[in-house]
Amino acid sequence: MSLPLSGKVAIVTGSSRGIGAAIARRLAADGAHVVVNYNGSEAAAKQVVEDINNEGRGRAVAAKADMSSIEEGTRLVEDTVKSLGRLDVLVHNAAFKTVGGLDAVDEADFDAHFSINVRTPLFVTQAAAQHLPKGGRVVFVTSNTTKTSAVTPEYLIYTASKGAAEQLVRVLAKDLGRRGITVNAVSPGATDTDFFRGDGKSEEFVELIANLFPQKQIPVAEDIAPLVAFLARDEAGWVNGQCIMVNGGMAV
Repeated sequence: MSLPLSGKVAIVTGSSRGIGAAIARRLAADGAHVVVNYNGSEAAAKQVVEDINNEGRGRAVAAKADMSSIEEGTRLVEDTVKSLGRLDVLVHNAAFKTVGGLDAVDEADFDAHFSINVRTPLFVTQAAAQHLPKGGRVVFVTSNTTKTSAVTPEYLIYTASKGAAEQLVRVLAKDLGRRGITVNAVSPGATDTDFFRGDGKSEEFVELIANLFPQKQIPVAEDIAPLVAFLARDEAGWVNGQCIMVNGGMAV
């Protein structure tokens, strides 16, 4: 029996670990040939590729590109099409996050967030749109921080940048939708990854977050990836311009 993404080529930015790695593995399990993008984590990216290729369903290759750079991001697209012959699915997962409220934010912090979370994804989508066929898919990984009143002031610029990305989704869905290409966002809540824990959260704070979920636990990356895989399928062709929360009911 053919797998749902057999013959498809997918790029997942920032996929050497965390949610991105889980997405890459899930797309490959559904038969896709996945480009595992990394910047500084080459060993981790190669491990994801090895895991996928050993599984024997889809295939994978690793590709280095700094997603703060429009030039490197667009080169990733062009190199993928040149080497693999096509591009069907583009997942914008690479992200930047620091913690700091109004008193702490500066221009460099603002620019870093909007460069990786908004600007490069926009222009990479522009480059990818030249190659995506009818039935192509673009998925942004955003954040529940754009929708919940529980967000703290320290997530000021991160939340603003992810909100901007979600507005891109809504407009691009109208634009690319004319060609039968869907653009959606998957918006996880807190997910137990290095990215989540990397800003120095204490175990007490992690437990507090866990208790906000009805299930009294924090989901892992593998709980997020199936929705991205669904959006990549042909069956999801009428899901377009949506920002879908994946948080177990923490924010509704």
